Amino acid sequence: MIDLRSDTVSKPTPEMRAAMAAADVGDDVWGDDPTVNELERYTAELLGKAAALYVPSGTQSNLCGLLAHCERGDEYIVGHHAHTYMYEGGGAAVLGSIQPQPVPTDETGMLDLKAAEEAVKPNNSHFARTKLLCLENTIDGKALTTDQHQAARDFADDHGLGLHLDGARLWNAAVALSLSPAEVAAPFDTVSVCLSKGLGAPVGSVLCGSSELVSAARRWRKVLGGGMRQAGVVAAGGLYALQHHIDRLADDHANAQRLAAGLAAIDGVTVTGCNTNMVFSRIDRDDPTLSKRVEARGVRADWRFARSYQERSNRESAPGDSRQGHGRFGRSRMVLHLDVSEADVDTALEAIAAELAT
Repeated sequence: MIDLRSDTVSKPTPEMRAAMAAADVGDDVWGDDPTVNELERYTAELLGKAAALYVPSGTQSNLCGLLAHCERGDEYIVGHHAHTYMYEGGGAAVLGSIQPQPVPTDETGMLDLKAAEEAVKPNNSHFARTKLLCLENTIDGKALTTDQHQAARDFADDHGLGLHLDGARLWNAAVALSLSPAEVAAPFDTVSVCLSKGLGAPVGSVLCGSSELVSAARRWRKVLGGGMRQAGVVAAGGLYALQHHIDRLADDHANAQRLAAGLAAIDGVTVTGCNTNMVFSRIDRDDPTLSKRVEARGVRADWRFARSYQERSNRESAPGDSRQGHGRFGRSRMVLHLDVSEADVDTALEAIAAELAT
């Protein structure tokens, strides 16, 4: 099965599995797991930070970072489509009593710093205390630039805020921008990076930052139930991924371009974006069984159907309009990763074209 739903579906390679099987392990809660210790040391060095913390998931990594920066009644400023705000269960608010303050993001994925300026609260007991600014790179596959990162750093310094990066796909950004991971991470106080999105590790993320912030995050990992014992077995997969699978992300970016070009050539498909390893497309017809039919041909790709805003507006202004049953369209995000080859891209395109021709 060719799976384009996400890069989270990538699987450990045989070489990675061998490294995991051979991993030297110990009790990580005691700090005795040598493989976890090496993964944390290596990741911190790779990102140019003083310390690092291995955790089971990116959601927990971001939450540990937020909790290390903020106290109850504080707030963090974040983009209105950011993962930490939209897709992490509201953990900062639910578990940390940290208020999110969303602000708009522009077409590049960068949050609006003018809106952020207006969102910063005065030092007054009536308000949550603004303590942290959060960025995401990549976001929808878009790589933020070093200039955008520096603008965020300057903003944070001007307002006495911490600066956190949800860098789950920082590796893709670094490859796309021809920068080292440390150069991408440099402006940030804390950075969360994922080992399983595209890199093929079975589980885990790493939070990097200063020794003080990582120490606080380590305590919060325990509070959140994330203490692990002989975790070196899975940490070895993450370490192997960092040592062998970052540079090859360029192949995923090239395959995304190939997929985008192929989709654009299919009648009825409009490519709306191609960013690093992600391709976004649209079909202007109501075809709710398309995903299942394409999967029957060996390709998993998720189309979701909704009514267009314009058509909804027409219906609302003219309830008797005969067009009420029309105007639906499908959107899809397809994500390239190490388990999808150039030949797989061509096979996927053939399957999609065949089903859209019916």
